[in-house]
Amino acid sequence: MNKKEMMYKKIENHGRDLNKIFHTKYGNIELCKKLFRLEHKARQLAEDYCNGVNGITTENWEEKCKPILKKVNNILGNKKVPIFLNGDARGYALKIDDEYAEALEIYKDWGGYGIIAPDFRD
Repeated sequence: MNKKEMMYKKIENHGRDLNKIFHTKYGNIELCKKLFRLEHKARQLAEDYCNGVNGITTENWEEKCKPILKKVNNILGNKKVPIFLNGDARGYALKIDDEYAEALEIYKDWGGYGIIAPDFRD
């Protein structure tokens, strides 16, 4: 199996894990691609916040996060899983609360947070 095939296998598996949790109307790969685009936007927002650029401040951080989180929750059909946008630009931005994620079969970071849209391009 080549690198691209391995990457798509990981994406397929992650999408399957997400669909077990959220039961979306999307195929596994389509779901992951939609969420990865939002992860990119969320990560850029976190980077801007950390660098103090593009008008992102402590005062407006929560407000700037709302549109991205709303889109993520709409895609997932989520009403109960605690998803948040992490303001630390050194890791993934879209996460599931660690205490909630503990019982889930999903990709997690070292802190135990569930990762919504990991980057499987290695």
